[in-house]
Amino acid sequence: MGINTKKISVGGVVIGGGERIKIQSMTTIKTADVERAVAQITSLKKVGCDIVRVAILDEADALALRAVKERISLPLVADIHFSPKLAVMAIENGADKVRINPGNIGGEKEIQYVADCIKAHNVPVRVGANTGSIEKNFLEKYGKNEFSLVESALYNVGLLEKFGVADIAISVKASSVPLTVKAYRLLSQKTDYPLHVGVTEAGTTEMGVVKSAVGIGSLLLDGIGDTIRVSLTDDPVKEIFAAKNVLRACGLDEDYVEVVSCPTCGRCAWESMSLAEKVTDFVRPYTKKTKIAVMGCVVNGPGEAKDADLGIAGGNGYCLIFSKGEPYKKVTVDCAEEEFFKEIRKLLDE
Repeated sequence: MGINTKKISVGGVVIGGGERIKIQSMTTIKTADVERAVAQITSLKKVGCDIVRVAILDEADALALRAVKERISLPLVADIHFSPKLAVMAIENGADKVRINPGNIGGEKEIQYVADCIKAHNVPVRVGANTGSIEKNFLEKYGKNEFSLVESALYNVGLLEKFGVADIAISVKASSVPLTVKAYRLLSQKTDYPLHVGVTEAGTTEMGVVKSAVGIGSLLLDGIGDTIRVSLTDDPVKEIFAAKNVLRACGLDEDYVEVVSCPTCGRCAWESMSLAEKVTDFVRPYTKKTKIAVMGCVVNGPGEAKDADLGIAGGNGYCLIFSKGEPYKKVTVDCAEEEFFKEIRKLLDE
């Protein structure tokens, strides 16, 4: 994605310039609690996180970065608010990138102080603007909308450029999905820096996933976005699963087993819904490009899932297993699950 954007390297992981979209998350553990922070980062890596961000609330957090970094393999981003001193300490203690919100970190003097450290250590920076930190003059000029949000971000990017910083990523997040989408579309027309895309304060899992999917998905389908974070008030591991699903729904990740299933209706005479859930759980670890269909009835099932590598559809007391849309095996409903899983294992392990 973001084919026309610049490339930056975050601890060896490249963002932008048409590279694969990188998935990010953020720890919920105080960074100074090194053992628990490392454990959470390790769990994020296991499920597919590419870059992890940690909060730097005080000097203890900044100093702990070195110990955390020694025990992880993911690029480590330090999230800074209000304190240029903490930004510098984080960089000096090994942060692979810093995220600052210049709207709350101070004036030109403070930004230059951080910029000098960024250049000295050759690390990138994300200008993370959001609707809660837009400068007063932009709010007075435009109101709280995509114009003030984008202008605020670009103004602060300009300050970093003024002080010689070139490796920059930008985000312009809002809790409003329409505003977020408008802001990123506007920003993408005004800059070629890589864009970190997400909806901030999206909420708890159910609504947060929906808002993130609509917002991030809309932008990805427009070709906008180089790295993403799904923000949830929940275990950050769930953010990674949600981000992967967004990429897959947008056709940007093909190395997985896609499970398609119908919503069922009054024609369904067997437990297709529970089987669909079991199949989805079973295939999650596989990275083989495959499509499996679990359909409720034989009226439309094989036809609607004709492009599936393997499928099953139910009828009156029996199920039909099909391969590439063609009937393959007829089994009773009672043994359908066992027989279908045999076929799945054969397909995925061959």
